[in-house]
Amino acid sequence: MSLPAFKLLRPRNIVEAVNYLTKHGSELQVLAGGTDLLPSMKQRLFAPPYLMDIRGVHELHGVRVLPGAGVEIGALTPLSAIEDSEFFRRNYRVLHEAAATVASPILRNMGTIGGNICLDTRCVWYNQSLQWRRSCGFCIKKDGDLCHVAPGGKFCWAAFSGDTAPALLCVAAELEIVGPSGFRRVALSDFYTNVGDARMKLEPNEMLTRVLLPEASSGWKGSYMKLRVRGSIDYPLAGVAVALKKNGGPVEQARVAITAVNPAPLLVPGAEHALMGKHVDEHVATVVGELAAKMAKPLTTSALTPEYRREIVRVFAKRAVLAAAKA
Repeated sequence: MSLPAFKLLRPRNIVEAVNYLTKHGSELQVLAGGTDLLPSMKQRLFAPPYLMDIRGVHELHGVRVLPGAGVEIGALTPLSAIEDSEFFRRNYRVLHEAAATVASPILRNMGTIGGNICLDTRCVWYNQSLQWRRSCGFCIKKDGDLCHVAPGGKFCWAAFSGDTAPALLCVAAELEIVGPSGFRRVALSDFYTNVGDARMKLEPNEMLTRVLLPEASSGWKGSYMKLRVRGSIDYPLAGVAVALKKNGGPVEQARVAITAVNPAPLLVPGAEHALMGKHVDEHVATVVGELAAKMAKPLTTSALTPEYRREIVRVFAKRAVLAAAKA
């Protein structure tokens, strides 16, 4: 499959990028690593008249450690830089583990943290060729008004399938976003809509610039577990991230998040209460697993059954809690 025709724009700095976004709006797609966007363009899921390659914007690259304030990660930082970093392994373990599971080594060299956060939602009825989708009458998410996942429904259930977002939720990450009005910051937990066809709160004239990790989350124990068909390449069909603040005694703080089983990555309500003040054991981990499974709403967006994916969330949440506690 070939790419549709487009005009390539190459801004040299953030100001130029914002000017292009303001001028072209919804007619423009931002190209970072391109590992998800370019295959989708070949499937004609996107055919933007303009493609803005932001890899030349140096302000969007690199990691800055701010003593006493946390860490800034440029949106164009490759996932392999996080995977290979001893700093992230030691201080933000759950993010380090999640980044290391994304796709394959080659794709992690190209894929970026910003791209993984802004990943398009996926569905077995959506991520297909134009001819295949046309034969099914299209769907709500692209070109049609029919939901094949929930027939007769008007809600898109396409699943968010990024790996780093649940880990970032567990460390209370914030995002820096730029647009015509300047920069704004938003908690990652407020960035996603939980709607498959309008997945994030990002205007057509805005783009993600940095990911901000708070100092308060540094040093937490962490674990990320992921279900996929193959041991590499594949997106998660269920994923669980766990982060615990624990210094040899009971759990002081905790967060658990899930991915690939809802239209957004989500923190698990009640998980922190179930863990705080406790010495982690089989019973405590089992309770967290039940809470995570209750939060998961997988439907027929992949080849695996919803029942199996929900059960995997329960099992992986339990295992991830036990693994994080022993880290």
